[in-house]
Amino acid sequence: MIDARDEGWLPPGDVSDRYRAWGFVCSFAAAFSRPLAHGDGVDPAALEAAAVRLGHELAAALREGYLQFGLRTDLTKSQDTLLSPEQLRVDSSGSVLVFRIENQSCASWGVRLADIDLDDPPVVVESGKGWTPYSERLSLALAEMVLMESMFSGCEDDATDNRELDDATLGLLEAGFDRLGLPDLPFWAGDGGSVIRWFHGPDVLLRDDGGAWLWVYGRSPEAVAAVRVRLPGEWLMVPDGDDEPEF
Repeated sequence: MIDARDEGWLPPGDVSDRYRAWGFVCSFAAAFSRPLAHGDGVDPAALEAAAVRLGHELAAALREGYLQFGLRTDLTKSQDTLLSPEQLRVDSSGSVLVFRIENQSCASWGVRLADIDLDDPPVVVESGKGWTPYSERLSLALAEMVLMESMFSGCEDDATDNRELDDATLGLLEAGFDRLGLPDLPFWAGDGGSVIRWFHGPDVLLRDDGGAWLWVYGRSPEAVAAVRVRLPGEWLMVPDGDDEPEF
């Protein structure tokens, strides 16, 4: 395992343009899963067919994301779903191109057709309240999607856990872990104004959902176990036997 003092594994936090965002995704996948490789992207012909079917060219950032990791289900559809090119659709209002849906269809992410000609357009989200702003750039939304979906893909390897956040734990989180270089994003399932924040520590990423719920994703079960020690509480996915006292 990488020395806990060495965070060279951490992907660069600068996602200020789409090229840096793709570099972030590439570094993250190599550190937490497996490197991006030839064959992880969709066939360019599928994107061309989607553009013809929809009657709109796809934004450059959307095309690039699909071409680099569109077939990596561990990065795109472990929980929610990045639609395949064949599934891309315009919403019922005729104003938004939908590219991602929540696993129970409680939310959708899209790009307004008025912005579709931009290389890296802003993203909007709809969760029963109408389309509202989500991120300033599509590449940022896709990079954050990769983090979230990868986190859920680690559940079978004891590399994730989650728990309710209380004020005391929130204070320990903010004092003991550093912010990842991603801006706050709206927590669509939370109260108005609540946000998602990402943190990092030795071999782990942590996600604060609106100050109400905490997720941890580690490069190993041991890294997750170390977070449980630093942030004690009622974690929900403690492996059998890990909470028994030692004699």
